Amino acid sequence: MTFPLPRLASTLLLVCGWLSFATIALADAPRALPAGKLPNDVRLSPPKDLDGYFPFTPPKSREAWEQRAERVRRQMLVSQGLWPMPEKTPLNPVVHGLMDQGDFTIEKVYFESFPGFHVTGSLYRPKKVSGKVPGVLFAHGHWADGRFHDKGKAAIRQELVQGAERFEDSGRNHLQSLAVQAARMGCICFQYDMLGYADSQQISFDIAHRFAKQRPEMNTTENWGLFSTQAEAHLQSVMGLQSWNSIRSLDFLTSLPEVDASRIAITGASGGGTQSFMLASLDPRVALSFPAVMVSTAMQGGCTCENASCLRVDTGNIEFAALFAPKPQGLTAADDWTKEMATKGFPELKAHYAFMGAPNNISLFNYVHFGHNYNYVSRAAFSSFVNKHFKLGLEEPVVEEDYKRLVPSQLTVYDAAHPRPEGGAEFEKKLLRTWTEDADKQLKKLTPTIDQDSLAPWKKVVGGGLDAIIGRGLPAAGEVEWNQTEEVQLGDATRYVGLLRNKAHSEEVPALFFLPKTWNKKVVIWVTDTGKAGLLNADGGANGDVAQLLKAGTAVCGIDLIYQGEFLADGKPLTKTPKVGNAREFAGYTLGYNHSVFEQRVHDILTTISFCQNYEQKPDEISLVGLAGAGHWVAAARAQTGEKTIERTVIDTDGFRFGRQTDYRSPDFLPGGAKYGDLPGIISLIAPAKLMVLGESRESGAYTVATYKAAWKPKSLTLFAGKPEEKNTAVVAYLLEK
Repeated sequence: MTFPLPRLASTLLLVCGWLSFATIALADAPRALPAGKLPNDVRLSPPKDLDGYFPFTPPKSREAWEQRAERVRRQMLVSQGLWPMPEKTPLNPVVHGLMDQGDFTIEKVYFESFPGFHVTGSLYRPKKVSGKVPGVLFAHGHWADGRFHDKGKAAIRQELVQGAERFEDSGRNHLQSLAVQAARMGCICFQYDMLGYADSQQISFDIAHRFAKQRPEMNTTENWGLFSTQAEAHLQSVMGLQSWNSIRSLDFLTSLPEVDASRIAITGASGGGTQSFMLASLDPRVALSFPAVMVSTAMQGGCTCENASCLRVDTGNIEFAALFAPKPQGLTAADDWTKEMATKGFPELKAHYAFMGAPNNISLFNYVHFGHNYNYVSRAAFSSFVNKHFKLGLEEPVVEEDYKRLVPSQLTVYDAAHPRPEGGAEFEKKLLRTWTEDADKQLKKLTPTIDQDSLAPWKKVVGGGLDAIIGRGLPAAGEVEWNQTEEVQLGDATRYVGLLRNKAHSEEVPALFFLPKTWNKKVVIWVTDTGKAGLLNADGGANGDVAQLLKAGTAVCGIDLIYQGEFLADGKPLTKTPKVGNAREFAGYTLGYNHSVFEQRVHDILTTISFCQNYEQKPDEISLVGLAGAGHWVAAARAQTGEKTIERTVIDTDGFRFGRQTDYRSPDFLPGGAKYGDLPGIISLIAPAKLMVLGESRESGAYTVATYKAAWKPKSLTLFAGKPEEKNTAVVAYLLEK
């Protein structure tokens, strides 16, 4: 007679052991699938890349959208290294070199977004200003030399024939043309440089936009550079720096006494479009957004400066644009990756704006007869859009007139009286060190005290950051069903083998359950670094301490996390994680669109907990264990489950730290893993639930000690201080404690 596991296994606790448990060869472990067959799991497919498909589904309720918008916006901030927001240090702006251009002026500007790190650009003002006027931020995008761009005589003449431009001289720098037009319309426009363009040379163009190969001298656990494993572990990226520069540019623009802070627009095309929708989504001060030739369901941004780990996992540019609703937003499409916007992406945005009560605040200017551009036709659309929504009162159509184009020697912000700041490799490391020190300072300010009210801000920032990185908690684990393939009686316990199928996410987890003859309604989920084989002895029965738990009436379960056990076609442990086809050695091209292997393993643990928690016969208690080699997965999973889901948790850190990883393709690499206090910071989120931690002292586990004190539950935390050979006995005793 077959045991009805689907009903009773929901009460089972997933248990996996540590290395000493794994005396049975992986090849001999009982299988849920026939030999040679891999789980039918979507995660074994090639990873998604920036050229995938990124649709947006409008929400069905305001409440659902508010929850979704908060989550996506937080994910964006986390990905940029801006959660929590760095301290806004003095800008120390320098504005000089006034150039009178008749009906407008141009000034040279630089200021510090981080101490010593300059944002450079040109400030365009109308000659006659009466009262407060709108401000326009202009992010130039990937046109050669940026603010100093000159497309040349041959190219502009071809555009004149095509009708893309009206004037030869001014049309040679279409970026300058937009800023001039904004000033002539009565706006103050600040055009700022992307990293590596024009005057922004502290981080070179080749590093910021053409990075291709890891630099061993910059990939160290101290004094690291951009794109290194350490930078990714701290969520430090070129894109994050540019997003921070955009925020600080907005600070500068709104600090000008003539600027109306309630009428701030952001625009840019291509990479400048990326900067535009990023700032518009993240900073509520932006009142109008106009990202040109960038927002689409197709290619999401090809440059290293447009990608960051965690950014577009389960989301994309259309949804980023949707975050700006109901405020005015204009988009342009061209004969590039945006060419299908009229039928893919924009209808959904239009419906979303209607849902938000502002159907007329979103516009698509569908100029697919032109190539990738911010030409006169598109700039005219921007001018009209600003005129309409900022109520400038200009006669329509707003026509752009000619002007005398300025050349780089006239626009550069640096001269003998204003020397260039330091740059290069040492400055790059110094800048990231400044960023790290600021983040550590923010974390220190948040560290809980004995005051219970201090725990909530800590969990909001640290827990909110981890939640955005892991990307899934128990409510989002989805419906899980059991497909049994084996039942074997072993003494006073029955061993069941099968698959946990997470239908919502198209994932499968090979699982093994031990159910004692007399079950006490308790389950222990024990995770090992060898998968379900870690629970077994050489005969396939329960190994060591698992047998003690079964004898006490507690059910135990083990699973193969992804790339363990039955996920391995050749039985060899995974050493390099999958990546997209892009040959450039940048984590963001893969992990900006896909969960890391570490995160996927955490998802498998959450799937198992969800199954145990939600099936027909629920256990009275679920406990979770991860010893050496598995403690970091269990810590991250437990931090995502909520306070009352798990009765007891046992974590052996074995001294592991995400900040010591030196290969972003290691299975243990976690983007942002070192950002929020590393593994001890993650463990601290478990407070005030019952917890045993092995491998940490009160000093190294200070964050955890602090959170338990703040929760007034210091006795719920046990820091194991015994000898290594006493670990197993202490853990079993802790789990069986009444």
